[in-house]
Amino acid sequence: MADVKKIATRVSYGETLVELGAEHDDFVVFDADLAAATQTGKFKAAYPDRFFDAGIAECNMMGLAAGVATTGRVAFASTFAMFAAGRAFEQIRNSIGYPHLNVKIGATHAGISVGEDGATHQCNEDIALMRAVPGMTVVVPADDVEARAATRCAYATDGPFYLRFGRLAAPVINDPETYEFELGRAIVMREGTDVSIVACGLMVSAALEAAEALEAEGISAEVINMHTIKPLDTETLFASAAKTGRVVTVEEHSVIGGLGEAVCAALCEHAPVRVKRVGVQDVYGESGPALDLLDKYGLNAEGIASAVREVLA
Repeated sequence: MADVKKIATRVSYGETLVELGAEHDDFVVFDADLAAATQTGKFKAAYPDRFFDAGIAECNMMGLAAGVATTGRVAFASTFAMFAAGRAFEQIRNSIGYPHLNVKIGATHAGISVGEDGATHQCNEDIALMRAVPGMTVVVPADDVEARAATRCAYATDGPFYLRFGRLAAPVINDPETYEFELGRAIVMREGTDVSIVACGLMVSAALEAAEALEAEGISAEVINMHTIKPLDTETLFASAAKTGRVVTVEEHSVIGGLGEAVCAALCEHAPVRVKRVGVQDVYGESGPALDLLDKYGLNAEGIASAVREVLA
C-alpha cells in the first residue's frame, strides 16, 4: 500500500476540532502541554479564548474538563494515551465517568507505533482501562476519514467518550465521498467465507493487505473494521462468525482487555467459534522505528496472515 495516501489520525483530530469550532461555540479544548503533538494547537490558533493548557498535570486537566462539562458545555481533553488513560484514570473514572459528563478524551500516540519514545510512552493498555469505565464509549478510528467522522460523532454524543489516535501516518482506506460513520456499527470492508478478520485502528489496513495475500493462497478472508470497541457491534460479529466459523482479531494493543477480549467475551456467550488474537502478547514495547516495531511484534499483514493460517489449520 506504498502508493496510498497516509495521514496520522491525530492530525485528522486536530483539524476536525477547528472545523467544529467554526460550527459550534459550546465546547472548549484542553491540553496538557502537548498541543503540537496532539494537534490541538490548531484549535488554539483559531480559537485561543476556548483553549486551555493545563500544563503537565493530566489529572488536573480531567478535573477541569469535568467542571466545564457541568455547565452544559462539551469539553475535549487531549494528551498522549499513556497519560490520559493511565495517569488520569482515577479522575476519568470518578469525575467524568461516574457523573456521566460530556467530556471527550482525545488520546493520541497510542500503541506500539509511537516508536522511538519507547515502552513508557507506548500505551498498549488504554482500551482495556477505558472499556472498564461504566458508560464510556470507546472508538478507535482506522484512518483520516474515519477519525474526522468519529470526532464529530464524539461531539454530538452525550456522555464520556474515548477517542484513540495514532502518531504514525495511517493509509487512507475509506472514501470520503461515500463513507458513513455509525457509532456501534462495524463495517465489513471485504466479504469472505473462510475466516473473519476483526480489526481496529491502524490494523484495519494491515488486515486488508493480509486478506489480499491470502486470496492468492485460495483463502477467502472477511475483513471487519470494528471501529467502536464499546459498544461492540455483536450483530455484525455474530453474522460473520456464523458464516466463516473462525475469527482472528487484530489490534495495536495488548491482547489482554482490548478488542480481542471483547470479541471473545461476546462470541463465547452467544456464538462460540475458534478465535486467534493478534496483538501485543503481554509484554512491554521498546524503542525503535515504528514500522520495525510493528513488524517485530507481528502487527503487520504477514503476522495477520500467519494467524489466519494457524486458525484454519
